[in-house]
Amino acid sequence: MNRRVIAVLVAVLLAVVGAALVINYVRGADARAVADAQPIPVYVASQAVPAGTTLKDALRSELITETTVAASAFPAGALEEIGPDNNALLALSDVQAGEFLMTDRFGTTPTGEKAIEVPPGMVAMSVELSDPARVGQFVTPGTDIAIYATHSIKAVGEDDETKAFNELDIHGTHVLLPEVKVIAMGDTALAAPPAAKDEDKEGEAEANAAPSFLVTVAVTPEDAPRLAHGINQYTLYAGLRGSDVQIDKNSQANDLTVFPQDVADLLSEVQ
Repeated sequence: MNRRVIAVLVAVLLAVVGAALVINYVRGADARAVADAQPIPVYVASQAVPAGTTLKDALRSELITETTVAASAFPAGALEEIGPDNNALLALSDVQAGEFLMTDRFGTTPTGEKAIEVPPGMVAMSVELSDPARVGQFVTPGTDIAIYATHSIKAVGEDDETKAFNELDIHGTHVLLPEVKVIAMGDTALAAPPAAKDEDKEGEAEANAAPSFLVTVAVTPEDAPRLAHGINQYTLYAGLRGSDVQIDKNSQANDLTVFPQDVADLLSEVQ
């Protein structure tokens, strides 16, 4: 075998080895590209998440949404999953809209007291509601509610018919505010309960008292006096608004319209 043949064989061998190396590199690059592009679930704040909000409530109120990012763009420490093991964790501080949810931003205890964030041009006011009156646990920060007020209806006058009407103690319910946004929740009453005359009555009052919760809402300066008056004078009830619902601010009901025959019978008796 002469030198020329040997040189040709060596060249062919080098070409085969080089081709194999190139193929292996290309395959490895393709695998790395696929891995980098592999979508990974991640959660993003679609609205501001106030400190103290649980992951469960934030997800249910659509304050956060699940999306996916390529593995190469996945933020280190981002929250990948919300389930029974972590949905009770609280936001330790405010999470602003557009932020990725990071695992170290959620825990069992908020980092400290903070002022609530009141939308510009609005007034924050707290309403004390019973559990049913706040739609159970479904009213959470970020939700929109309607507030209804129940009150007694009294006629003005000194004649016998007016007095007879007022003695019926008729009550009505009106739409106080058709739409307000909840910005915070709590479980402490605004005012201390009235003092009982003795310990037995105090214990009985505590046993019969329904749990109450503070619902802090943002209202316009024009609506603030209406809500303040309702808090001080009426019994308030909240309704969780559905999407695209239209609530007539003049909508109302009372004993005369709900049970008209009963009231008519009572009026006939006193006349």
